[in-house]
Amino acid sequence: MTRYLDWLHQAENDLQWAKHSFAGGFYAQSCFVCQQAGEKALKAYCLFKEYDTVRTHSLYQIIRALHENGKLEQCAKILDLYYIAGRYPDAFPGGAPYEMITREQAEEALASVETIYAIIVERTSSGK
Repeated sequence: MTRYLDWLHQAENDLQWAKHSFAGGFYAQSCFVCQQAGEKALKAYCLFKEYDTVRTHSLYQIIRALHENGKLEQCAKILDLYYIAGRYPDAFPGGAPYEMITREQAEEALASVETIYAIIVERTSSGK
């Protein structure tokens, strides 16, 4: 029995967490959690398609393993930027992530993960 729905529901919960972080002005944290929500949504799709779960945190690598491109690929590349940079001060030459990551970047990350999530929900709902 596949657990893709568990992964998809956790992705949805992470997406809500990212929105709350954004609303509170925690843009770096929101970006990181967007990456996490996107990763979980894509891993849910891997399980739905009965692929082995890809052992990576890179959304782009998961997209490649799924032989996808287009909008999913574009959004994955945006979100991959925040896996490290959204958390660790040494990801930047100076300054901490909360000082460096902007509201606009967080808006783009939220839009990207919402796109990924919507595509995966549509595909799993329609059996694709």
